[in-house]
Amino acid sequence: MEELDRSRAFAKDVKRIVVKVGTAVVTGKGGRLALGRLGALCEQLAELNSDGFEVILVSSGAVGLGRQRLRYRQLVNSSFADLQKPQHELDGKACAGVGQSSLMAYYETMFDQLDVTAAQLLVNDSSFRDKEFRKQLNETVKSMLDLRVIPIFNENDAISTRRAPYQDSSGIFWDNDSLAALLALELKADLLILLSDVEGLYTGPPSDPNSKLIHTFIKEKHQDEITFGDKSRLGRGGMTAKVKAAVNAAYAGIPVIITSGYAAENIDKVLRGLRVGTLFHQDARLWAPITDSTARDMAVAARENSRKLQALSSEDRKQILYAIADALEANEKTIRAENELDVATAQEAGLEESLVARLVMTPAKISSLAASVRKLADMEDPIGRVLKKTEVADGLVLEKTSSPLGVLLIVFESRPDALVQIASLAIRSGNGLLLKGGKEARRSNAILHKVITDAIPETVGGKLIGLVTSREEIPDLLKLDDVIDLVIPRGSNKLVSQIKNTTKIPVLGHADGICHVYVDKACNVDMAKRIVSDAKLDYPAACNAMETLLVHKDLEQNAVLNELIFALQSNGVTLYGGPKASKILNLPEARSFNHEYCSKSCTVEVVEDVYGAIDHIHRHGSAHTDCIVTEDPEVAELFLRQVDSAAVFHNASTRFSDGFRFGLGAEVGISTGRIHARGPVGVEGLLTTRWIMRGKGQVVDGDNGITYTHQDIPIQA
Repeated sequence: MEELDRSRAFAKDVKRIVVKVGTAVVTGKGGRLALGRLGALCEQLAELNSDGFEVILVSSGAVGLGRQRLRYRQLVNSSFADLQKPQHELDGKACAGVGQSSLMAYYETMFDQLDVTAAQLLVNDSSFRDKEFRKQLNETVKSMLDLRVIPIFNENDAISTRRAPYQDSSGIFWDNDSLAALLALELKADLLILLSDVEGLYTGPPSDPNSKLIHTFIKEKHQDEITFGDKSRLGRGGMTAKVKAAVNAAYAGIPVIITSGYAAENIDKVLRGLRVGTLFHQDARLWAPITDSTARDMAVAARENSRKLQALSSEDRKQILYAIADALEANEKTIRAENELDVATAQEAGLEESLVARLVMTPAKISSLAASVRKLADMEDPIGRVLKKTEVADGLVLEKTSSPLGVLLIVFESRPDALVQIASLAIRSGNGLLLKGGKEARRSNAILHKVITDAIPETVGGKLIGLVTSREEIPDLLKLDDVIDLVIPRGSNKLVSQIKNTTKIPVLGHADGICHVYVDKACNVDMAKRIVSDAKLDYPAACNAMETLLVHKDLEQNAVLNELIFALQSNGVTLYGGPKASKILNLPEARSFNHEYCSKSCTVEVVEDVYGAIDHIHRHGSAHTDCIVTEDPEVAELFLRQVDSAAVFHNASTRFSDGFRFGLGAEVGISTGRIHARGPVGVEGLLTTRWIMRGKGQVVDGDNGITYTHQDIPIQA
């Protein structure tokens, strides 16, 4: 199930932040300071400080650092005979006293370089029993924060009177994790970040390959499922201590994130709502289910709810789509907020510009989606249409009717608008639906799924549409050929091939979108430039964008080829040539004619004639969409008849190959197969047929007592 999105955790603006950094982050091998890591942390905290955040730091590391310094000093001052004697463990309190001064000296030096003032505050467990101490603590910290000073807290281990961590029932805090939680509550922080040497809380020891990172901790679910490994090899706490501290703070109203302190940018990511580490929040149980549904549970629920949907009247099903369209518009701000987080993550990950563009949900796109859903609702009801009517015998009538397929599993690319189109098509066609979108659109998909399922009435149920959030769930779903009726993968060739090879469920879709535009010698030049430019540049990442431009050889001589090349290059398209074009145009040679760029790049090749173009398309195309630009009607008809692709166009951009543009309302995908459905798959592609017979008591009786007429009966409009 979809994990909690971080933006929900911070219902109010975050201003005051407590950051706790553990010994394993502060120190490196041998107990020495991890200078690079600690420096990056200081830079991050200084930046937050300058941005107006109130930063409070709780830092471990004094004991480990002091132990390293004292061991070194002991080694320097020891004779050879002394070294032969058993070495006694150094006193922890002495280590704390020595290490604390060194630790603060580094913090002060580093923060001074960043024009930030830091202050040391050492506290003891017993001090918090004193109300006056707590009052003075609040006043002092407030004064420091007003002056943009960063208070650095640590337990004063050198004079601590506690007996043993977690064994002293009278203790108020036991380590710096619980101290950080206590300070977050006492100082009324908006957020607590516990930095560790691992990414967050795992279901088992992080070193175990079967352990999984828990993105959102749900106490009722996870407290009995987690297996903790050994405590920290350096500090006193370890993950057990962090989880106890995080639970205490979270259930008292302070959101907590446990994440890695090794990644310098993690604090910034947390504040931007990005999905790092493990989130603890008092309302987490309301956002995610306490019990997990299995893949079969999800598929069975979709089937059961689809039957409830089919039982509704045509008008009631139409009203569900209207409600979804209204909900999309009403939730525009929320959808865009979630989408912006996805876009920011994609940009940070360095995704190509064209792929990031596919993620963006603008107000215009949301409005267009709502309009397409309404258009789909206004179409003729596709369910239960009589396609053929036959009198089998006197008084015995057989009808062939349209019927939903059942349950669809759609694995689609990182385009959140595809989720809306697919879901609305499934509802219009009466099908149950399981969706697995790309991880880049995780937040967008989650909010769109919620908006859509919330608009489905309880008489049908929101489980009509299930959202699969983990790639690990796909193999289990692909085994459910008794529950899932059709799989439609929309993605890479590798994904489609993998799904086809691992399931008995029928698979509908296309692996590649290697689309061609062939410009014939009899073309209208201005038209050719418009079509070629649009086919490549309107949406370069789309599967119906031109990936190969084929040009008749005669167009080289009359300079039309150069005009086409200039039209593309002047708009930033990177061109690669086939063997002939690369020599003529001095272009770098393409690695393969079978490559789908999905960007502002394409291949150019020169062919002998229309037959050469057709042959090239059949050898290297993906049977998606191919186009000819020509004013010769005979050549055009030859191309249209002989090119064996799902969509073949004459004098029109390949970008028209789209369910919405075809008038299908939307599309669930494009099929390049040769059975069931080809090209853009709309409502009709999601239907099968049923046979309904109405009689008057007829029986077969060896075919002796019946006369077959097999007369077609006109279907009344």
